[in-house]
Amino acid sequence: MTEFLWRLPSRGDGRRARPELRHRGGFSDPAPTPATGIGGPRPADREPTDVRPGRFGPFDDLHQVIDAAELAGLDGVLAAYDPLGEESWIVAGGALRATRHTQVVVEFQPAFGTPVYAAKMSATLQRLSGGRLGWRLAVETDPEDGRSRGDRVTGDDRYTRAAEFLTVARGVWNSEPVPGAGFRGTGVEFAGEYFDVIDGGFRGVLSGLPFPEVHLTGTSAAALDLSARHGDVHLFTETPDGPVRALAALRARTAETGRTVRAGLELPIIARETEDEAWARAERQWREVCPDGPGARSLSLGDGRWTGFAALGHPQTIGLVGSYEQVARQLRAYAAAGFDTVVLTGHPHIEEVHRAGEHLLFLADPAARTLQEAAV
Repeated sequence: MTEFLWRLPSRGDGRRARPELRHRGGFSDPAPTPATGIGGPRPADREPTDVRPGRFGPFDDLHQVIDAAELAGLDGVLAAYDPLGEESWIVAGGALRATRHTQVVVEFQPAFGTPVYAAKMSATLQRLSGGRLGWRLAVETDPEDGRSRGDRVTGDDRYTRAAEFLTVARGVWNSEPVPGAGFRGTGVEFAGEYFDVIDGGFRGVLSGLPFPEVHLTGTSAAALDLSARHGDVHLFTETPDGPVRALAALRARTAETGRTVRAGLELPIIARETEDEAWARAERQWREVCPDGPGARSLSLGDGRWTGFAALGHPQTIGLVGSYEQVARQLRAYAAAGFDTVVLTGHPHIEEVHRAGEHLLFLADPAARTLQEAAV
């Protein structure tokens, strides 16, 4: 079975290719006043589309995307780390509260706080959500982003710190219930380069909970080594040569550590009833950001893979464009190659989530997502 997640928007949403023209969620307009939700002066060429201002806030739109993902049958959502967007921990907490079955993966960088503090927050979220929280560590953040946060750790040292972070977090976590004993821990000791713990370990209501599933990314030797030693899922992105070689490198490292790490892909998609409809959508978006020069199809790599998604505001450069059947066929090919987790995204998010749920997922994973007649 392939696990499908949806990457949530972090800076508003909308139909337009240029992020500054996506007005859902209140990101492109002047900030609304807290009491009314009404923003300041709007551009002359834009009229408000909601004739009931003040009744809905930015999270209401995001809540609809989260709700759509659960209703559409996706297995989870990703609250991505975005230094210029919504705070991923707040989004993840809201998503857990708004859903009943959906896995919620929160992405954060290891300099966010101490691993003990992150683990304690997560233990509470696991209690309140029935164990549906996952972690994704943003290890390779932009150097300017790091400096703006006061983070001076760079290069492969970031992976050394991330390894310590996960070692400490797993160390203080007790999946089996441990009776409370005041401020006493369970004897966990750790003295590292970045973190130190004396008599750590959770007891009482913070114990007896599943540790969050750990998602990691990257293709460097340090990134693959971190996953081989500490990860549960390693996510790749498409490349012109395909992702299979990177997967083989991960498998070689996990063979050395003796651990099983699942592999996944992050893919923006444009899927429609027919191939021509999908490419027409891609062309409209492409011409908005590149009005001159070759058309969108000039960036096709074959097999529905298209290299123009970064220009449309996506974190990934390569994704899939085609009919539902064509995109599903490529997703099945990824699954056959060993990728059993896929993080999809597309905008506008609400509409694209419903398209994926209604027309795509059952084609991509028919054995797991098609009702079978019970044997009598």
